[in-house]
Amino acid sequence: MEGKEYSDIYGNKITLQQQSYSDTCQDFTITSSKISLRSLTTWTCIVWVVAYVIFIYTQHTAVLTAAILFSIIGLLLYLHLVKVDHESLLILGSLGIQRTSTYASGRENTVFIEMCRVQDVVINEGISMHRVNYYLCLLLKDPSDPQAAVSQVVPIFQSSQPRMDCLVEIYRSCQEILSSHKRK
Repeated sequence: MEGKEYSDIYGNKITLQQQSYSDTCQDFTITSSKISLRSLTTWTCIVWVVAYVIFIYTQHTAVLTAAILFSIIGLLLYLHLVKVDHESLLILGSLGIQRTSTYASGRENTVFIEMCRVQDVVINEGISMHRVNYYLCLLLKDPSDPQAAVSQVVPIFQSSQPRMDCLVEIYRSCQEILSSHKRK
């Protein structure tokens, strides 16, 4: 399964892998770039140099111990709670949509949404200060009230933040599957 290379909104390289299991079942996986060893080393050195300067003035070894513990705990929390290695979207036309985020520590977060709740898949725009960001999102409806408008908007690929060209490719495939589901 070979992927196409795209960029995220910050210009970093991401890879889109698309796997089709049938006409109504496709899997999209966006893989983000790995942790930069340069930035990791830079932040660690900054924390330790600041701690060493404070140690020189205070002569308390607790400052150095705290810097080491802060660096280790901070890195572990970053890998477990923040850094997403890849995000996937599995569309099963007859069942629903599964969204999975896999973190750098190996932790996975999976959400499944039944197809009866999915109203549409759209590309939406979000305005943040001086930038317009586009993102793919699911429009969900309440199955108990079919006359109601959209009850929830669920953004997809929030961590990888792909650019518009990547989103359009995923959007077209999603619309093909959703339209075949609606015809049934």
